[in-house]
Amino acid sequence: MLRFNRQLINKSFGQRLYSSKYNHLSARKQSLISQSGIYPTGFKASGVAANIKKNKNKDVALVVSELPCSAAAVFTTNKFQAAPVLVSKETLAENSNQVYAVVTNSGCANAVTGAQGITDAKKMRSVVDELVGHRLSALTMSTGVIGQNLPMDKIESGIRDAYAHLSSEHTDGWANAAEAFMTTDTFPKLRSGEFELQNSKFRMAGIAKGAGMIHPNMATLLGFMVTDAYVKPELLKKALKYAVDRSFNSISVDGDMSTNDTISVLANGASNVRIESEGSDYEAFRDHLTHFAAELAQLVVRDGEGATKFVTLHIKGAESFESAKQAASHIATSMLVKTALYGQDANWGRICASLGHCGVDVDPSVVSVTFVPTDDSERLKLMVKGEPEKVNEERASEILKMEDLKIEVDLGLGNSETKFWTCDISHEYVSINADYRS
Repeated sequence: MLRFNRQLINKSFGQRLYSSKYNHLSARKQSLISQSGIYPTGFKASGVAANIKKNKNKDVALVVSELPCSAAAVFTTNKFQAAPVLVSKETLAENSNQVYAVVTNSGCANAVTGAQGITDAKKMRSVVDELVGHRLSALTMSTGVIGQNLPMDKIESGIRDAYAHLSSEHTDGWANAAEAFMTTDTFPKLRSGEFELQNSKFRMAGIAKGAGMIHPNMATLLGFMVTDAYVKPELLKKALKYAVDRSFNSISVDGDMSTNDTISVLANGASNVRIESEGSDYEAFRDHLTHFAAELAQLVVRDGEGATKFVTLHIKGAESFESAKQAASHIATSMLVKTALYGQDANWGRICASLGHCGVDVDPSVVSVTFVPTDDSERLKLMVKGEPEKVNEERASEILKMEDLKIEVDLGLGNSETKFWTCDISHEYVSINADYRS
């Protein structure tokens, strides 16, 4: 269960104002675009167009710290791990406490590209090494079409251009970097915040991308978080694993896993907050990281390709966190459940059917299923301890017309619980993915 530690006081996640650049989007999506932020001390960001993408949009992002950082990352478990994943693993194995940057390109995944892909990913890192003046200085990330080699002349030029345009400001730096991450995303996913711990303030910022090919396990997209707290590398790695299990590993759009998934975190110690051992301060930082990562992860689901609904699955009464998570993941990826949600059909029997073969021990006689409206109106019980309720179909239809929906499933077996975020599947999802390379 995700618990937010009250020692951490969120001062600002950035104003969520409307942006004319994205005025073709729904009001709800526009409201998710950060127009300002409070960013970690010592970090600068940029995003530029290197002409990798056919549409000429920004496609190279760079985030650089003035100070050396502790670094950690979690990666895709897909057997076809992309070259930037393998190179970033190598970087962390040899240097997890002197990292300075994250360099990212979109438009080409550099995945299933053989030996040349490794050479190209290392070249991306070496260009940053030259610019910042440190060896093994950068984690590398790529996203886009699989099976194509990077246009390295454009990539190298783009990295140098991005370095020349680094900025600590929102508009000139961080917002541009977030846009450079996008592929089929309809809006940039950027968050920042200021918090209190150890009687001092520290800041955090994060960028994520993803709208399709989203499913655990590990993360399900590209993303990173940076903070001006100091956290020892081994503690940062442990905190990130905990956070990802309760955020990026708790989302699904289409049940498909990428070859490039990477979530990283860098901590440069520019603030007075220092996490050097386990204990209450470590747990407070870990819980903050989890809360922050969950917000970024939810943005990915809200931008699910062709999605019309954002769905929170709350699994309660499980025997363990792991069993709750397994049940939630199975329901979230059921095509029958997802299409019923798109059709605004209260066919809750599909939820039970999916739960019944999720691989977790279930006692049908104690299971309860409830629709929980997000407007704080009355809950709609569908099944209570194995007995179906007489469902008011008109009321069910009202709830399913809402863009946000919460489905509560009580297994009635224990005290563990989890939340999992997913979306519906629409006709548009098929169109987007059928036309992806054209």
